Amino acid sequence: MRELAGAGLTASEVFRRADELLRPVLEFDAVCWHTADPATGLVNSVQSEDLALDEFEHAVRLEVWADDVATFPKIRRSGVHAETLSRATRGRIEESVRFREQVAPAGFGDELRAVFDAAGGMWGCAAFLRAPDRGPYLERHRELADIAARHLGHALRACHVPAGAPVEADPGPAVLVLDRRNRLQALSGPAEELLARLADPTPSSLTVPTSVAMAAEHARRTAHGLAVPQLPVRVRTRDERWYLLHGAALRGGGAEDAVTVVASLASPAEVIPLHLAAFGLTAREQEVALLLVRGGDTRDVSRLLAMTPYTVQDHLKSVFTKTGVGSRQELIARIMLGEGL
Repeated sequence: MRELAGAGLTASEVFRRADELLRPVLEFDAVCWHTADPATGLVNSVQSEDLALDEFEHAVRLEVWADDVATFPKIRRSGVHAETLSRATRGRIEESVRFREQVAPAGFGDELRAVFDAAGGMWGCAAFLRAPDRGPYLERHRELADIAARHLGHALRACHVPAGAPVEADPGPAVLVLDRRNRLQALSGPAEELLARLADPTPSSLTVPTSVAMAAEHARRTAHGLAVPQLPVRVRTRDERWYLLHGAALRGGGAEDAVTVVASLASPAEVIPLHLAAFGLTAREQEVALLLVRGGDTRDVSRLLAMTPYTVQDHLKSVFTKTGVGSRQELIARIMLGEGL
């Protein structure tokens, strides 16, 4: 598992390799993998070779609306990386709305969920399902998943290191209108081409990518006056460009629960924190690098972060090593422009 971070794999390849390694030891019968917006932890894709995903729109609604146990956000806030429904409910698994409406109807028993965190960001997550006759997951399964999740966080983070993709002109915002079931009703701008680049690795019952549906559901929560994570949803396309998805609920004209989602290309300033995290920089190293990218010198960084110039230099050496550059100019090119060096 540790070696996956240095294998140069895509996220889909990481998931497939992880499946091969984990299935025999976690003893699951099906798994659903997700990448996530590293800043908010919001799921933005789906991949599964076991599940038909013909009811995935219901899974999205449950994820956004249901106040259930062992959700991905709750697991992350708990300080662990993995949790099972049986443990979270103290053996009363039927108390989980997700079990009653999703897991059991699909023919499964216990569910083990894991979040893949690294460098302060959540890069993905997964739900491992097992048949009822296997019984609940044991504590050793959860502990193994907890360890594996840490390695998977680093592997997925490594997938996001900028590789020097060619810089193309901004095609402008893409606008999509979705009905209450997240079915596409209208689109404008470069939306059709963008939808193809945001498509999930595994087809599902959604008629739009998972990232778009998640942005829409959170817009509906906002319209109902309910708390939502920090928005927008961030998602990276197959050609390694970051987009921001902003959702807004429509009102009047018979547009009940209809939503507009606007997808815009992220600016360099919006992408920099993601790139810094992708290189595996610590929180302090990220602060130093960000100030340097913004034009600060050693004295500026020393004053603003209340550290000695020697400490700044030590952090800077580590930043250079992790990003594979030898100067501040190269660092700016690597972080701001995504140039491969």
